[in-house]
Amino acid sequence: MMRDKISEQLRKEALDYHKREPKGKIEVIASKPHATQRDLSLAYSPGVAEPCLAIQRDPQTIYDYTGKGNLVAVISNGTAVLGLGDIGADASKPVMEGKGLLFKIFAGINVFDIEIDEKDPDKFIEIVKGIAPTFGGINLEDIKAPEAFYIEERLKTELSIPLMHDDQHGTAIISAAALLNALELANKKIEDVKLVVNGAGAAAISCAKLYLALGLKKENLFMCDSKGVITNRRTDLNERKKFFISETTADTLDEVIEGADVFAGLSMADVLLPGMLKKMKENPIVFALANPNPEIKYDLAVATRPDVIMATGRSDYPNQVNNVLGFPYIFRGALDVNAKEINEEMKLAAVHALAELTKEPVSEEVLLAYNLKELNFGKDYIIPKPFDERLITKVSMAVAKAAIESGVARTEIKDWEKYRVELLNRMGKDDKIIRAFQNRAKLNRKKIILTDAEEFNVLKAASILKQEGIADPILLGHRDRIKNTIEKNNLQLDLPIIDPFDEEQEENRKKFISYLWAKGARTGVTEYQAEKIITSRASYGALLLEHGEADGLLMGYSKDFKGALSSMKSIVSKKGNIVAGVTMFLTHKKPIFLCDTSVHESLSAREIVEVSKMLHSLVKSMAIKPRLALLSNENFTQSNEVSKKMVEAVNILHEENPEIIVDGEIQADTALDSALLSKYPFSKLDQTPANVFIFPDQLSAHITSKMLRGLGVGQVIGPILIGVDKPVNIMSRGSSVEEIVNLATVTLLDA
Repeated sequence: MMRDKISEQLRKEALDYHKREPKGKIEVIASKPHATQRDLSLAYSPGVAEPCLAIQRDPQTIYDYTGKGNLVAVISNGTAVLGLGDIGADASKPVMEGKGLLFKIFAGINVFDIEIDEKDPDKFIEIVKGIAPTFGGINLEDIKAPEAFYIEERLKTELSIPLMHDDQHGTAIISAAALLNALELANKKIEDVKLVVNGAGAAAISCAKLYLALGLKKENLFMCDSKGVITNRRTDLNERKKFFISETTADTLDEVIEGADVFAGLSMADVLLPGMLKKMKENPIVFALANPNPEIKYDLAVATRPDVIMATGRSDYPNQVNNVLGFPYIFRGALDVNAKEINEEMKLAAVHALAELTKEPVSEEVLLAYNLKELNFGKDYIIPKPFDERLITKVSMAVAKAAIESGVARTEIKDWEKYRVELLNRMGKDDKIIRAFQNRAKLNRKKIILTDAEEFNVLKAASILKQEGIADPILLGHRDRIKNTIEKNNLQLDLPIIDPFDEEQEENRKKFISYLWAKGARTGVTEYQAEKIITSRASYGALLLEHGEADGLLMGYSKDFKGALSSMKSIVSKKGNIVAGVTMFLTHKKPIFLCDTSVHESLSAREIVEVSKMLHSLVKSMAIKPRLALLSNENFTQSNEVSKKMVEAVNILHEENPEIIVDGEIQADTALDSALLSKYPFSKLDQTPANVFIFPDQLSAHITSKMLRGLGVGQVIGPILIGVDKPVNIMSRGSSVEEIVNLATVTLLDA
């Protein structure tokens, strides 16, 4: 069972995650104005009668007047949920909500999850047909075979909206794209290869049929189930398996694998033995897709056959066959042309789009997400990475075009470039950025010191950082209090603890006192003062960082920001002439950066220039294109000293760094609005909104930052310190666990 692989702590955290308010993983929010009586009279009675009558006259206008065109139902009866089996409709709901979450974050598609307590296929079909008018598309999920085949086939025939059982077709589409690329690398043609499928469930059958559609010859396809090879000698075959009867004398996987070019496993762990792999032809292609443990372990396969081209369902090995590469974008393209169905042409279009995208130059964003200097089409890259934001344009557009060309689209797209931009605008980057940051950190795991480790939120964040493989935390604080908090909250946490007052720190204390005394002797620091300084945990953490005891430092949870900053600045060197604080907001549309929110009360024009350069580098390092706006209370007028200062800074930047996209003085709303920017055609920002905002003083920056935080416009990371020589940041007092984890992750990216 999948559950056996999960630690007790992860079980508890999973329950806590789902129980957290608000309950569930998806919610419904109002999409139209509703503040006034007039709004309500338009939204409901009497105004709502008009679109009702319009839809009655022309049913297709439902896509104009309602949200149907961007609404998918994720429907299950809970008979084949993940690796848990038949757990029932109620118990399947968390999974269906999770699928809805993926639709939303990857393709901007709204979802209602529908759990139907009905195992009779015909009754299930009638229920789905009855609710179908609500939806623009239907994603069937976790329904056991063979009923899944029958249910999908009937519903596709009897409904005229996009419908797909992702368990069948998702894996088929992604693995088919990987297969095309693997065959190209192996210098083999699909019509010539021998392919063995191990597994005969819904996914395996769908994969096999799609491989045939790509050109695989039926006589070269061999399928095995739990009882062996499917041949005409078998008397226990259902109709679907009979389609895959092979003319062979082989009865077992060990026999049929002889001379095979491709192995596609959709079965169970460790069934492909090294001896079997050795029997395959040169440059064998192995798709070991059983999860979480593949049919043969990746390292074992590579050691057995160095020429193997391999894919698995796991993210910790190259070439992950992940359904999230397909279903959000396939439905996105189908919905956008109001398709009557998802047909074979649309699936094949998705296959080819994925295969072709893999051969294109990889974006800087993807490289940074995976902490790679380069990533090129080859044995370790035959399928795109889930973080590749080009998926929504490449796959969705290919599917939409295929729907139009195959005659199942009810709406045509005239301007494909406009559509491409619309697709990109649908995508919020908030969650993707966090995942990319964490993935980079995992691939280059570092040690980070967390001060104030007696606090529950700090310990909880440390636990997550360790469990997720983001970092190796070191806890700094009073040892007994830390242990007490761990025990009190039943945290399963075994991390190194540094207590500045332990005997084992005696040598470090002497070293740090000598260091501080020598460093500050000419500025009035005495030995006594040096002894006082190291009693501060913030200072002690900074000293540990400065002396190479860790790669990064997070401090200040229970200390005011300025006090923590002062402790840090007296020990950690600056990179240049100035240190500043940047607060990052991950809004649903895009990330924005506010500066200086925490360090300087006011900056001169030259200091603003230096901060702008540092900010430009920081944002660019995150694979985000920086567009800087130097803010004031007016647009390009210079009627006050603040505006003049900002204009002076802009002029210097334009002269010294013409590659930086920056302008000002400008009002914040103008910098955020394409329509308002269009009134100033001379602006370097053109008509693309800014994402980096530099304020004339800390007061305005701090107030704006706190207001945005209070309004909950997005996740908050920061303030992030720039201009510091070491990876160090200061937690806001009382930061949430999520905020600590995110700030720690960003801190380590600099390491």
